[in-house]
Amino acid sequence: MKKSNPLYPVTAAVAYTGAGIIGLVTVYLLASVALSAIPVAGSGATPAPGKGVQVYLLSNGVHTDLVLPVRSPQKDWTQFISYADTPANDASQEFVGFGWGDRGFYLDTPTWAELKLSTGLKAMFWLGTTAMHTTFHHRPEVGPKCVLLTLTPAEYDKLIHFIETKFDVDAQGRSQQIKGHSYGENDAFYVANGTYNLFDTCNSWTNRGLKTAGQPAALWTPFDFGMFWHY
Repeated sequence: MKKSNPLYPVTAAVAYTGAGIIGLVTVYLLASVALSAIPVAGSGATPAPGKGVQVYLLSNGVHTDLVLPVRSPQKDWTQFISYADTPANDASQEFVGFGWGDRGFYLDTPTWAELKLSTGLKAMFWLGTTAMHTTFHHRPEVGPKCVLLTLTPAEYDKLIHFIETKFDVDAQGRSQQIKGHSYGENDAFYVANGTYNLFDTCNSWTNRGLKTAGQPAALWTPFDFGMFWHY
């Protein structure tokens, strides 16, 4: 009589688990592509002559930022964040980018080569905290990874509120810098609200910002290309 392999249950469990994970990842990626391709139309509003506010959708190839004027009639961002929070303290830069994301990814993973499994798992499954990354810029150059958007003052007011409410402010309503962290000379990190996960990524947040500001967007996307498809 042939003896059964005592390792078979363990091997089978590992195989089924692996197949299940691969299946879930496949479904996630297919859903991401499908939902990214479904457009959400913008408001179609046209600013009055001389009243439009120029903002940018900017990507580094993986992560997207909403880039806004540092100062406008509606908002002076230097009253909320500061050039002095960045290493360069370069007040000549007239635009500032905002990107929301997982704090562990932001602070502990400056490059993909430094990504740890524990960091990725915490980010995907609602286990981490979040941060707002701000970067001062000179006027961005429009190209394959940079789109110019012209908002009405009312649309820009909505975008300001969308970004402000994602900062976790102190009792005096001030932003809270995460000191000692930056990628370069012109950026800084701040404590943020919300929990990052595989359904609410940095790019999903940017996509919601576009919708809030009445701009074309994807129905849902965790990736940068999901937004750029619609431009």
